[in-house]
Amino acid sequence: MSLKATLLTATLLSAISAPALAESVKIGVPSWTGAQAIAHVLGAVVENRIGGEVEYVPGNNATIFQAMDQGKGDIDVHPDVWLPNQESFTKQYVDEAGTVTLSSNPYEGNQGFCVSKDFAEANNITDIADLGRPDVAALMDSDGNGKGEMWIGAPGWASANVNEVKVRDYGLLDFIEPIRAEESVKTARIKDSIAKGEGYAFYCYEPHAVWYMFDVVMLTEPTYDPAKYVMIQPSDDADWYEKSKVATKDDLKEVQIAWSSSLPERSPAIAEFFQRFSLSADDVSSFAYEISGKGRDPAEVAKEWMEANPDRVDAWLGL
Repeated sequence: MSLKATLLTATLLSAISAPALAESVKIGVPSWTGAQAIAHVLGAVVENRIGGEVEYVPGNNATIFQAMDQGKGDIDVHPDVWLPNQESFTKQYVDEAGTVTLSSNPYEGNQGFCVSKDFAEANNITDIADLGRPDVAALMDSDGNGKGEMWIGAPGWASANVNEVKVRDYGLLDFIEPIRAEESVKTARIKDSIAKGEGYAFYCYEPHAVWYMFDVVMLTEPTYDPAKYVMIQPSDDADWYEKSKVATKDDLKEVQIAWSSSLPERSPAIAEFFQRFSLSADDVSSFAYEISGKGRDPAEVAKEWMEANPDRVDAWLGL
């Protein structure tokens, strides 16, 4: 055999015996528990069923969308896009730039403001306007500054911006101090307030672990009216607060995943899985409770659920 033929044969044998490069994905992980849970379900399927490599990258909405837009693989997927809350991002990157792809399999989300059931019943609190009663506000004032505290969301959340405008436009600013803090702070405060019999109000939404963790009720708000819901996010206008007006309940949300439009070229099997992926609100509430309510590891919860639901995972994989 000639040297040329020998080299060619060796090259072919090497190519045949070399393992295929594993597909990979970097999953963005926002701060709220539901998003963390979904991120790990995605990762569990990629690692255990597709045989791909996964890296989890913490980040807020702006950071994750910008990385997906760049399409370089720094972050490939956002696990929990709430619309219209994050519409400023989807308009820019999905509708206009086309650099991000949005799932067509959403689950339904509902959001509002909650108090504990005991606090509500003891003080006849049923509607958001009741938080503006001086007697109720006084019961929610834990730091003695004359205003009751209400958690409106974490820093970087689009919903927190909406809630800040709502507190103003519902006429509550003279009685209520809107607080932004990480969700863990809110959860600890709910537990503490219930234990002490104190009043506390907070932004709440479904799905979420809070419905499994505590006996809470969502307050009524004026029925959603698009004419009274004009929300401009800071990413669109520096004067967002002054130009926004929100005096109505949020409409029901559509919540889904989104991924970089470049992902199908780099990891086609993973991208196909994302296209079929879908969850229910009950799924996400259950995940969130296991993680934040019981303190379990998100990866452990995700893998356990995946192994218990092989038919659903098979459907996601087109099997």
